[in-house]
Amino acid sequence: MRTDATLKAAQARRIALAAQGFGPKRSDLPSAARIRAAIEKLGLLQIDSVNVLIRAHYLPLFSRLGSYDRSVLDRLASHDGIWPKPHRRQFFEYWGHEASLLPVACHPLLRWRMARADAGQGVWRGVKAVADSRPQLVAAIFDEIRDRGALGAGDLQAAEKSRGGWWGWSDSKTVLEWLFWTGRVTAVGRRGFERVYDLPERALPSAVLATPTPDPADAATILTRQAGQALGVATATDLRDYWRLPVELAAEAVRRLVEAGDLLPVAVEGWRAQAYLAKEARMARRVEARALLVPFDPLIFERSRTERLFGFRYRIEIYTPAEKRVHGYYVLPFLLGERLVARVDLKADRTAGVLLVRSAHAEEGVDEEVVAAALALELQDLAAWLGLRAVAVEGSVPFAARLARHAG
Repeated sequence: MRTDATLKAAQARRIALAAQGFGPKRSDLPSAARIRAAIEKLGLLQIDSVNVLIRAHYLPLFSRLGSYDRSVLDRLASHDGIWPKPHRRQFFEYWGHEASLLPVACHPLLRWRMARADAGQGVWRGVKAVADSRPQLVAAIFDEIRDRGALGAGDLQAAEKSRGGWWGWSDSKTVLEWLFWTGRVTAVGRRGFERVYDLPERALPSAVLATPTPDPADAATILTRQAGQALGVATATDLRDYWRLPVELAAEAVRRLVEAGDLLPVAVEGWRAQAYLAKEARMARRVEARALLVPFDPLIFERSRTERLFGFRYRIEIYTPAEKRVHGYYVLPFLLGERLVARVDLKADRTAGVLLVRSAHAEEGVDEEVVAAALALELQDLAAWLGLRAVAVEGSVPFAARLARHAG
């Protein structure tokens, strides 16, 4: 793709949106092939424990594809003796951006991360400390998974009580995380939200396991190329953040990709840092999108990039005391056309069968009537996909009242 040395801000937005899969018309019940292609285009789906609406890894596909069958994604990502056999498995879970669903072809590209974890680098300090202090427990849990097959933390004969609290893991749970981080076990799926673990040779395609392990610098270069394709146009910091690469590996990867012509240095209007355009990037003349974005969507999970692209300052307020929240607990930005035009705090009230909008705010300068009408349609589609019968809007600001009229 040929461009001038400087991209206008609107051009950068269109490139980014097209690279992330926005623009093509959404449909009901897209095929498994289209679901696979969408994930591979993004490179990863971030997983998060918050379930006030729906688990985070499900929503980016809805945002891009429309109402798809979530069980298809579950089957593509799981192996537990019922779901596809290992050689047919398409995706697996490991540390990508954060905990993520990844194409199985990424496994060799992340073995350097497993090796670093084994050496105590890039792994939570407490996890390494427990593994070092209790080698017999590490060996016992590994042997138990090897002998008994796929197990969750609660299935272990060596299981111990947790210490209470969100991160009050027992030592047995911590050891499981250690084995997972170092690649000695892998996740075969989840039971509820609990990971179930097995040996890689029983859970991943043999062809993937037989693939030679690349040098870390080579692996980082491949991952950074993928990040460039997924972002379209990005700074070096954006590219590094996509896979949470170490600084030295990311810098070398960008240098190599520029030298090879896979990343083209450009300036972007309003961006202070050097930007890089992916060689394959496509700039649509116009992007017609209508989508709610989960806080962990790859389009927006790097907050400074979100601000640069859209002029939209976004912070997740889950851990902010309720009285100090500005927009709400679980706030999703609303993409309309090429701009982020509003944000809504959502909750799926499954008992009442209602998608609850606890607050709604429009961005300055938008036509609130137009935005409210479009957002109401998106909320109704989301509610139907979640199996909820209605949308209920709370809040006293004028935009919430407009939204309530359209959603009612």
